[in-house]
Amino acid sequence: MTSPRSQERTKLVETAQIEWQPTATPGVHYKLLRSDRETGTQTVLLKFDPGAQFPSHNHPGGEELYVIEGEIQVGRDHLNAGDYLYTPPGGKHPASSKTGCLIFVTVGKPIEIIGG
Repeated sequence: MTSPRSQERTKLVETAQIEWQPTATPGVHYKLLRSDRETGTQTVLLKFDPGAQFPSHNHPGGEELYVIEGEIQVGRDHLNAGDYLYTPPGGKHPASSKTGCLIFVTVGKPIEIIGG
């Protein structure tokens, strides 16, 4: 018996063909690469403009983050291009970038903004 997950198809996303979308946070933009409505899993590219600050938020399903370009401060951790960060479910942090960055992010469930 095959599960619904085993019937998923390969999906090619040509990111150059996707427009950057603004988030509710000024200076932070995203490209949605994959979203699963059943599980809440999302994979996105995030772009922070220099000086952008994303508010403190909760990760009910955890987070995996890889820095493609630039630098970013995620909670107490400072990451540069090539760095990877795993945040376990329930992890909370703000994020900001002094010089700007491009990051690849996967979350197990949608994030929850804290206090706002």
